[in-house]
Amino acid sequence: MFGGTGFLGNRIVRHLRNREFSVRIASRHPDGGHSQSGPENPQLQSVEADIHDEQSVADALAGAYGVINAVSLYRERGLETFHSVHVGSAQRVAAQARRAGVERLVHVSGIGADAASPSCYIRKRGEGERAVRAEFAAAFIVRPAVMFGPDDAFLNTILKLLRWLPIYPMFGRGRTRLQPAYVEDVAEAVARIMERAESYPTVFEFGGPTPYSYEQLLRAIAHQVGRAPLLIPMPFAIWQALAWASEILPRSPLTRNQVELMRIDSVSSPDMPGFAELGISPHSIEEILQRMLSNRG
Repeated sequence: MFGGTGFLGNRIVRHLRNREFSVRIASRHPDGGHSQSGPENPQLQSVEADIHDEQSVADALAGAYGVINAVSLYRERGLETFHSVHVGSAQRVAAQARRAGVERLVHVSGIGADAASPSCYIRKRGEGERAVRAEFAAAFIVRPAVMFGPDDAFLNTILKLLRWLPIYPMFGRGRTRLQPAYVEDVAEAVARIMERAESYPTVFEFGGPTPYSYEQLLRAIAHQVGRAPLLIPMPFAIWQALAWASEILPRSPLTRNQVELMRIDSVSSPDMPGFAELGISPHSIEEILQRMLSNRG
């Protein structure tokens, strides 16, 4: 499991363990996100691995039945670029998996991935899918919509702003279509892909039960928390300028690629297999939000 300590990866590991898979988490900082791993739990191991290094990846894959690559990058820094992570490293994992005789590969991408996109982030996601399939023809491609959960950066940011701001600036005119998916549902889907008997290569798109416009989504979330903010359209050019300035900060609250993602619809295609094909009824954002709010007291 590459990316096993991240927002999605951490949960994929737990869902795999619930199915009694032995899991090896490959990361540059072993045990950074899984206190259950170690000598006392041989079914859950953390190993040091650098996804940018051929031998390191090969060592991590030795003897594995399957591999999941959930490594992602949302902001470029130094040698960590969208190309090096989403294309180069994705290709490296797929190539080494094929050489190691791994039976199943799941590559986590995203809805909207497009090798012809003018956005570097979206384009590299699409190129990464192509690179993976070129090296490992039977790979499964998983494309989630924007994911939400109790510790996410999406829903929690909206909640904070709704509580602080009587006037809420929208991306553009709020017409971008979104279909947020609960991160636990996506993790469960990946676990089911790993254990299902069918092995023919498939691209899955995972969106929640309801597609919204961005404005509709904001109003639905605001209603759940008892707010009625004034929603103000703000041109994408202004958001791009704000994101450019924000990226100077050590922990940028907004990046240009996030703005680019808000320009395009992120909804699952009815022509693509998704949650239903895996027997999963996805949770709504309202249901999970109510659970989050009640847990906070």
